[in-house]
Amino acid sequence: MGRFRPVPWGRLRSVSALVWTAAGSLAAWLWLLLGQGFFWRTDVRLPALREPDRWPRVCVVVPARDEAAVLPASLPSLLAQEYPGRAEIFLVDDGSTDGTGELARELARRHGGLPLTVDSPGEPPAGWTGKLWAVRHGIRLARTRAPEYLLLTDADIAHGPDSLRRLVAAARGGGFDVVSQMARLRVASRWERLVVPAFVYFFAQLYPFRRIGKAGTRTAAAAGGCVLLRAAAAERVRIPDAIRQAVIDDVALARAVKRGGGRVWLGLADRVDSVRPYPRLHDLWRMVSRSAYAQLRHSPALLVGTVAGLALVYLVPPVAVVAGAAAGSAPAVALGAAAWLVMAGTYAPMLRYYRQPLWLAPLLPFTAFLYLLMTVDSAVQRYRGRGAAWKGRTYARPDAVPDEG
Repeated sequence: MGRFRPVPWGRLRSVSALVWTAAGSLAAWLWLLLGQGFFWRTDVRLPALREPDRWPRVCVVVPARDEAAVLPASLPSLLAQEYPGRAEIFLVDDGSTDGTGELARELARRHGGLPLTVDSPGEPPAGWTGKLWAVRHGIRLARTRAPEYLLLTDADIAHGPDSLRRLVAAARGGGFDVVSQMARLRVASRWERLVVPAFVYFFAQLYPFRRIGKAGTRTAAAAGGCVLLRAAAAERVRIPDAIRQAVIDDVALARAVKRGGGRVWLGLADRVDSVRPYPRLHDLWRMVSRSAYAQLRHSPALLVGTVAGLALVYLVPPVAVVAGAAAGSAPAVALGAAAWLVMAGTYAPMLRYYRQPLWLAPLLPFTAFLYLLMTVDSAVQRYRGRGAAWKGRTYARPDAVPDEG
């Protein structure tokens, strides 16, 4: 008989810690699977509702800053909307240097369709971030037409011909003050395939779409590229003035409306697409890091908690599989593999929505690690004093912006 060789206590403790950490990760994934509003499902879409007897008047507000590269692919889709009621477009040229305003007028002359007004708001005063000053100017112009609804849409968003019609039918039929669709982002380059579906997946994990649409819940969010807003609700809660310092303005808008007693709906789009390319990792990195730390309310404690949570949920499963195999710990391997399998399974519906191969699902831990680094970088940039930025315009830190009342 061979001699019994006891396992060193230090190694036993490390293997035990690995097993317990992997078990914690699996428990977190089981809770996310069943207890986070089924965030991973992609079937929250605009319902097929009965069209109203009377189609309300709608004004479309498009903030645009240096958007000449994308306007030819997006603006004609708005001009061509097949809307039975009265609708008009207000494009706000926010200090562009690339001829955005003149190009918009030329596209309107060439394509016809809905009436288009192009105007400029001038430089924003202190206390306004991002595109909100341009949105404010557009809403002021729109109010001269007394619309019942405002469609706030970005200059890089292309709409199907029935987009406005379906949005209004959903708002009227469902009694919603905000109806928003998460535009389908472009997925063409290698980095877009790896990062973009995960971006929407993480957003849905933070703001489960099913909870947003339920009355009585506190969860509220919108997707800034496509937001149909009841004009009376905007006036009641002072949109956009009440959120003028918000870096993540779409979520802030939805929260303000819901706090004011309004109803909000958000879902994935079928015929609303972003035409803006993000071909390099650097482009995607800037998109995420611009607002990641603002999402954490610029809190160091929340940053630490987020990094720890991302590590536990996304990084521990593959580490447990590899380290468990190296240490000869079958429980660690089994628990890590189970957590990794649940993770990949919840990601698969989003990959199908974006028409991407399912072999990308097991790579989600790598993508999550990139997002972890982007979030940390967002905090680093903030503490270097660079503040938030939009289209080359940098703003002071939110807590340093004076309140103009």
